[in-house]
Amino acid sequence: MRSRQAPQASQSILATIGGTALVELSSVVPADAGRVFVKLEAQNPTGSMKDRMALAMIEAAEADGRLEPGGAVIEYTGGSTGVSLAQVCSAKGYRAHIVTSDAFSVEKRQHMRLLGAELTIVASEGGDMDEALTRNMIETARQITQQTGGFWTDQLNNTDQVAGYQAMGDEIWVQTGGRIDAFVQSVGTAGSLMGIATTLLRRNAGIHITAVEPAESAVLSGRPGGAHRIEGIGAGFVVPLWDPEQVNEIAPISTDDAMVMTRRIAAEESIFAGTSTGANVLGAIDIAQRLGPDSMTVTIACDSGIKYLSTQLYGSNG
Repeated sequence: MRSRQAPQASQSILATIGGTALVELSSVVPADAGRVFVKLEAQNPTGSMKDRMALAMIEAAEADGRLEPGGAVIEYTGGSTGVSLAQVCSAKGYRAHIVTSDAFSVEKRQHMRLLGAELTIVASEGGDMDEALTRNMIETARQITQQTGGFWTDQLNNTDQVAGYQAMGDEIWVQTGGRIDAFVQSVGTAGSLMGIATTLLRRNAGIHITAVEPAESAVLSGRPGGAHRIEGIGAGFVVPLWDPEQVNEIAPISTDDAMVMTRRIAAEESIFAGTSTGANVLGAIDIAQRLGPDSMTVTIACDSGIKYLSTQLYGSNG
């Protein structure tokens, strides 16, 4: 029986962030397509790639004095960033005030609370994500910051997160031996796409970069914002960190199609993930077919499906 070599012991849970595996898809990719690989970000300690950005934002604020010992951290989030910030704050001794919504899975909210975060829940319209919900959450976080005097990570505007994702770009380059032809990632804050893309493009300017967004709210494609249920992406407006100069194309993927593919990769590839991963895989397969059998495309399995067991994706309606 083959097994991976165990990593060395770590002094902190935060030292286990990053260094995730890259795995090739073998069943859902058509025979006429190139090879498609996914980065398994569920291997991070909270089961999400957002651990990388949370640690980067907190460490940057510590370094320049914006966050003092024993201070409070405030953020608005669809859930995964909040879980990651709650973990980092717990490990480092900060108080976490998280603004989230009933539009996002109960598992994420429970996870944040269990890690010690104080939650403020903003009501959604029928459980959907849209621009109004995002802006309401932002305003609530602003008010809590004024009331507490804490440090607001403000993820949509915080460029410190990019450094956390640049490390993932370096990992992908090494893991593919520099043979990567295309990279695909969905857009929430745009921090992960921008951080990874800029890192890869510095090494090879010919790598094809695809941004994925919800088809129901394809604002990056110039369409009107709308409601969707792909948690963690699709803010409903063009986010500040978005840089179209780093991207070759934008792929709008519907919630329904993303959910179908997410269930397929669970059943056929044994990769248990959230809906944004299904959207990523659909975008990756499309470009892999166009680039042909000799190509290599990489995308991200953003988080663990355990975060969505109660939702439409895997629940009784799934």
